[in-house]
Amino acid sequence: MKRLLPALAFLLTSACLSSGMPEKPLLTWDDLLSRPLPAADRRIAYGPGALQFAELWLPRGKAPHPVVLMIHGGCWQSDVADRTIMNWIADDLRGRGIAVWNVEYRGVDRPGGGYPGTYLDVAAAADLLVKDGPALGLKTDRIVAVGHSAGGHLALWLADRSALPATSPLRGAHPARIAAAISQGGLPDLHFSSNTVGHGCGTEGAIAMAGQPSAARPDVYADTSPIAMAPGSARQISVNATKDVIAPPSYAAAYAAVLAAKGVTVEQHVIHDEGHVELIAPGSRAWTETAALIQRAVVARGSKRGIPR
Repeated sequence: MKRLLPALAFLLTSACLSSGMPEKPLLTWDDLLSRPLPAADRRIAYGPGALQFAELWLPRGKAPHPVVLMIHGGCWQSDVADRTIMNWIADDLRGRGIAVWNVEYRGVDRPGGGYPGTYLDVAAAADLLVKDGPALGLKTDRIVAVGHSAGGHLALWLADRSALPATSPLRGAHPARIAAAISQGGLPDLHFSSNTVGHGCGTEGAIAMAGQPSAARPDVYADTSPIAMAPGSARQISVNATKDVIAPPSYAAAYAAVLAAKGVTVEQHVIHDEGHVELIAPGSRAWTETAALIQRAVVARGSKRGIPR
């Protein structure tokens, strides 16, 4: 278990204990991490660094397979979590006939992480999926990005990356097109996360992800924070749990309200009486609903403004 997961587990359960009423026990990180760990099929590097790779989960059956680009959370810190925290849901999707491209990346606590390195890692992983995916037996015409917690921020960012100015160092010449982005208890507002005392992830990671302002880049959120970015064409979906004290449904609701003013509909799904861990735990109602959303998203057609049809 990573060093900060016990503290996050305390935050996840404290709300239930303070009420004095019997509550359905929330899953803890130990509940998830003590399960037998399934393994990916292949590891594929997208860069030279030790953390610059993705793990590929391939279903049985005839290729090509629909694919999910998966991004783990951990408060943007490699010491908190790595890609293996997503292995259980990656394995579940593999069993449903959906391939998974599970991305590892440099956290803010690693050399080169934060702004711009973490974004460049995720972008490079996505672009390599588009480039090499067909040869690996993957359908890359409808990539669905799925991210949990801080990974939800990165999934939404990846969905908007193509709308960045051509001069942005984060955009690249041919940014991967994302058909749908699903944020599981995500953190879409870096300004809020950087300035809110008592936030479950603290402010350190969000500040490092926003980067420092400069004359060339006075607004540090315009290219890093999905709530402040120009929206891309991807369908956007949020899944939140009512007992999630890391990223409660109010975060997604505030994000959806701002996006609505930009003409983009964010689908909101709220799971009652579950928490942050349940979002990535097979067998939970939160994951069961998310998996169904993913199954529909990898085949469904959506409009260019995030409104499903």
